[in-house]
Amino acid sequence: MSTTDAATFWDGVHAARPAAVDPRPNVLLTETVTGLPPGDALDLGCGNGGDALWLARQGWHVTAVDISAVAVERLAALARSHGLGDRVTAARHDLRGSFPQGEFDLVCAHYLHTPLDLDRATVLRSAAYALRPGGRLLVVDHGSTAPWSWNQDPDVTYPSPREVAAGIGLDAKTWTVERADAPRRIATGPDGRTAEVTDHVLLVRRTA
Repeated sequence: MSTTDAATFWDGVHAARPAAVDPRPNVLLTETVTGLPPGDALDLGCGNGGDALWLARQGWHVTAVDISAVAVERLAALARSHGLGDRVTAARHDLRGSFPQGEFDLVCAHYLHTPLDLDRATVLRSAAYALRPGGRLLVVDHGSTAPWSWNQDPDVTYPSPREVAAGIGLDAKTWTVERADAPRRIATGPDGRTAEVTDHVLLVRRTA
């Protein structure tokens, strides 16, 4: 699928949802980042911006990217309305061919899943190389199918965190896996339904 088609698809997804007023951050982000000294963060696939806004409130300077111009424009406006415009830079990127420039102390990729073509291993490898020494890459993937998931294929498989790490192919001399597990939690879907879901969590730190 072309960049234009992919952008149109995700613009449609976001335009069909009401614009968030104060979106919530992902729980696994807040658990992981609380206590870390703030620095420069990169949010891959920022969506409605809950993670980017929370990081900015904790003192981080955040580059938040998404393929959807609708998502990016909404987040930029939301950051300004919350007085965080100087801490959040929202930019459109198609990660299949464009990766944000710069070095970061944190890169997070929450549920970077798509029904379209995306070489995730290459994207996540670029993210790891964008880390400063001591910086962390947090990858949170779906480990189960929620009732409201767009993909209800009963045969869908979810790579484990260790499999994701192996796919990235990082040198153990430079990057250390600090966490690779599959916690469960009660999640709330867009329609208010709740269900127990499994997350796949990978946390990698650049050591050199």
